[in-house]
Amino acid sequence: MAGKGRRAKEVGADGGDDSAFLAAYDPRDFPAIAVTVDIVALTLRGGALHVLLVERGGRPYRGAWALPGGFVRAGQESLDAAAARELAEETGLDAAHLERVHLEQLGSYGEPARDPRMPVVTVAYLAFAPDLPEARGGGDATAAAWIPISRLALAAHQDGRTDRTPPGGSAAGDRDRTAGISGEPDAARPRPSEQGPGHGTDGGDSVPRTPDGAAPGPDAPAPLPLAFDHARIVADGLDRARAKIEYTPLATAFLGEEFTIAELRGVYESVWGSPLHAGNFHRKVLSVPGFVEPTGATAARGGARGGPRARLYRAGDAALLHPALLRPDRDGS
Repeated sequence: MAGKGRRAKEVGADGGDDSAFLAAYDPRDFPAIAVTVDIVALTLRGGALHVLLVERGGRPYRGAWALPGGFVRAGQESLDAAAARELAEETGLDAAHLERVHLEQLGSYGEPARDPRMPVVTVAYLAFAPDLPEARGGGDATAAAWIPISRLALAAHQDGRTDRTPPGGSAAGDRDRTAGISGEPDAARPRPSEQGPGHGTDGGDSVPRTPDGAAPGPDAPAPLPLAFDHARIVADGLDRARAKIEYTPLATAFLGEEFTIAELRGVYESVWGSPLHAGNFHRKVLSVPGFVEPTGATAARGGARGGPRARLYRAGDAALLHPALLRPDRDGS
């Protein structure tokens, strides 16, 4: 095969067209590598930030939870098209609803042993939108669910470390188990608590809360591990989302076309994981040109503490926020 590759180089050395070179070219001269896409899809459910996960039905990591994604159809679709296809398959979104989803490329991940099957480079995407539908398992996934971000075991991956060999097996052994639950039969594996009722944030005064909407306690479920290096990818996606809503108006992508300032504040509190001062936040939002614009209408009901009904706003035309809305640990407010 190497000789054929050298012949292809010789054929193309005369400066002519590429037809003869391509006819002699053999891609098998190079190591095989696959390309996949994985999607970090975020939405608000019951006022808490959730991520879409699927339960793997096949090897490796069978029974483990992972990000939705799959192999790119080589020669048939672009990376963006593959990400949109995978997201639609796992959420049931049609073309009209996909237009409402913010989808951007997050990064590429190519550690040599990140996938035990073969060298695989994945291109991760970040997606978020309001009122995404109930999850449904597609392809080889046995289940799909919206899981609170706070349920995930992300801390060990904040430094960029990845688990390169699936626990419970060596590079040549059984690769069906994921961190923390190796050795357990499928029926005994911990299943994540799924989303609570309702979507989005309430229209009244928000209340400080943990990212999953409930105070941690001794009965809190154990952190949920993820397959492959997906914990690292989720952590990177969360960092990207937290940063982007500081200097872009993308927080409005988590909301419907019309919203109150309190609902917008709920987005920031859920993504940042910190309560915000209502008055300061209201003042800052309205001081940023083009961030939001009033609709002239008011909410259907008043706030939780009574009083007049809140005004409704829509996203403005600003591409960047100036001044930026900094996180509390950065601006002291």
